[in-house]
Amino acid sequence: MKQWMETRAVFDAVAQVRAAGQHGALATVIRVNGSSYRHEGAKLLVTDDGTVVGNVSGGCLEQDVIEVARQVMQHGRPVRRAWCGGSDEIAAWDLGVGCEGEVEILIERLDDARDAERHLLAAEEPFVVVTRVRGDALARLVVSANEVHGSLGDTTTDARAITLATERLGTDGGTLVGSDDDLLAIEALRPPPRLVVVSGADDARELVQVAQRVGFSVTVADRRPGWLDPSRFAAGTRLVHASADELLEHIVLRPEDFAVVMTHDFADDTATVAALLGSAVGYIGVLGPRARTARLHSALGLDTEQFDERVYAPVGLDIGTDGAEQVALAIVAELLAVRSGRRPRSLRDRVAPIHVPT
Repeated sequence: MKQWMETRAVFDAVAQVRAAGQHGALATVIRVNGSSYRHEGAKLLVTDDGTVVGNVSGGCLEQDVIEVARQVMQHGRPVRRAWCGGSDEIAAWDLGVGCEGEVEILIERLDDARDAERHLLAAEEPFVVVTRVRGDALARLVVSANEVHGSLGDTTTDARAITLATERLGTDGGTLVGSDDDLLAIEALRPPPRLVVVSGADDARELVQVAQRVGFSVTVADRRPGWLDPSRFAAGTRLVHASADELLEHIVLRPEDFAVVMTHDFADDTATVAALLGSAVGYIGVLGPRARTARLHSALGLDTEQFDERVYAPVGLDIGTDGAEQVALAIVAELLAVRSGRRPRSLRDRVAPIHVPT
């Protein structure tokens, strides 16, 4: 989800650089072996005036990457460079690549505005980018559900790439296929998860801000128009004026979406949760103490299994909170845990490697 948001910001900046007639270089993580701060697809844009957008590590690799990017801007040839932490875990962490981690990055001069990708990012359509690396030559193919843009140089390779890309549509992350002499770097991007916050009140604003920063696409819905002043929310927040009965007329919810209800009005919360249970949304969080949750459970007339399957109430992780900012952190942390399929706990208690999916 961070990859989508970051890629969009980077490619918007790429378009500005090209329109201004400036030079730039783009660094993309194409392979991670072991532990790393960032994953495949992470991007860093460097321009000839010193502007930097994005990142490819926790901050420790950036200066090296920027220096290589400046060289690429001068000579124009793409460079693949690997940073390896080695076996010394303390040294590896100091290098920004994590314990025994290795990161490979492709750094290329900006020769086009990447318009196909920018269009798909703006439309929030999943797509896959296949970049062919053969010595100093790069070619790129962009595959979405309905379109194919570009070519890798021959019909056989194009057909293979389209098949590989189609298999990965709707996922995210990257992989490498082929040999060092003829490499296909495959990067899949899917739109960020959507979060519907039912309330535009002040504590909801805190939740919206935190959720947007970690990569959620946020919609705020409220029946009270006074709470929906656009100046109260960041650009890109969708605002919907609707009561509980009207909510699903304005918002189509998918199983992978999230909703958090926090109107502070029991009747509104009950009506909203009832409406959301009639949608496909997979997560319904409800703000409020446990006694209020019990009342909500009773008012909806659901058995415990029906209620607990999709309703997270009280919403948020049990981290001990005081104030709207901390409540927002607890809620977003639970959203991320549910999305990744993990049971929240301290990393010191996790036996599997940090980045291995559950």
